[in-house]
Amino acid sequence: MLGSLRWKLAALITLACCAIVTVVGILVHRTTLERTMRLGEERALVSAAEVADKHRRDAPPEEGLVPYTESIMNVDELPPPLRARLAVESPATWYDDLRAEQRWMWAAWPVGDGLVAAPKIDMTSDMRGLSALDRAMVRAALTALAVVLPVSMGIAELANRRLRRVAATARRIADGDLDARVADRRGLSRWGGRDEIAGISAAVDSMAASLQHRLLAEQRFTADVAHDLRTPLMGLVAAVELLEESEATDLVRDRVRVLRSLVEDLLEVSRLDTGAEVAERVRVPLAEVAEESAARVGVETRVTASGNPVAETDPRRLDRILANLVLNAHRHGAPPVEITVRDHVIEVRDRGPGFPPELLADGPSRFRTGAAERGRGHGLGLTIALGQAQVIGADLTLANAPDGGAIAILRLPRGLRSTDHPSGHLL
Repeated sequence: MLGSLRWKLAALITLACCAIVTVVGILVHRTTLERTMRLGEERALVSAAEVADKHRRDAPPEEGLVPYTESIMNVDELPPPLRARLAVESPATWYDDLRAEQRWMWAAWPVGDGLVAAPKIDMTSDMRGLSALDRAMVRAALTALAVVLPVSMGIAELANRRLRRVAATARRIADGDLDARVADRRGLSRWGGRDEIAGISAAVDSMAASLQHRLLAEQRFTADVAHDLRTPLMGLVAAVELLEESEATDLVRDRVRVLRSLVEDLLEVSRLDTGAEVAERVRVPLAEVAEESAARVGVETRVTASGNPVAETDPRRLDRILANLVLNAHRHGAPPVEITVRDHVIEVRDRGPGFPPELLADGPSRFRTGAAERGRGHGLGLTIALGQAQVIGADLTLANAPDGGAIAILRLPRGLRSTDHPSGHLL
């Protein structure tokens, strides 16, 4: 994936190497070119000085030099660039690169009477050598890049692998696995060292340990409160039954029932927190369970089923989930409340304001009901429904309908094929 950190690091290292190679190549080229030009100018000036000296002494030039009669010319016969330079400085040189196949270094040395010694030195072989050097540097750079690119990708992959492990651990923690750690069980990092990635890993592990400690403390508090309240509550229930019948007695009994329901919910939450709950799976007719749950809750609910779907699940826990979803819809939503049963899917919907955005984003939390328009309550109904859904291996999704209202969709695991007859076969 081109957008991954691995490719970005590899591209950065490769670009840095390319920049270094380019700068070094330019420096080498310019230094070599300047040295070649300087040596060419020196050779041309030495030749021009010798030709001028021979001309003054009217002596034949040494063997190997251009015959001075061919190198002595009028100033007007000089190439215009060389003549312009000679007008500024004397003696003067000029590099003739007008023809690619032949390169010359000219020198002009005045000898008097409007004449100059103007030999030219062949620079073609020098320029070809410089071109060969450039090609050799390009080949060397390409070879180096062919080695640097895979090496840089390998180096980037080491860091990327460590970051992927940190990210995977963070996702596991976000999904509820607070035992996940980047370091091993002995607390040692797999990679060692004290670089930035090791610091991030240590921070993630510290965050997970802190979250786990706080969650366990909250779970212990919930369990302790529920168990401590249970004994005096049972005594309160018994005492209320001994009161004489009156309007005040009915009010007290109603509040005691509410308190008893809350304590039972707290106990159920504490059991779910321990992770010791085990589902007892049997084949269950989903439509019948939905109707019985709605009737037990005692609120008006319309149940619609497609055929006679059957699933293998825990009927008691399924009843608990549906009852909590229906009660939540009636308390915080608006009628009509509908239960739609399909193949391994049960949907509970109301026509109220819908779930608040923070609940959809973070999921249900105990002792929090969300927005004020959803009503009041202790916020344990959806928490218990979600916990029981996990116990039976179901997926509970909360959403808002496009045309208004809250939707809770329970998807049961496909332990058997849904049929119109209870004799469906297991997969």
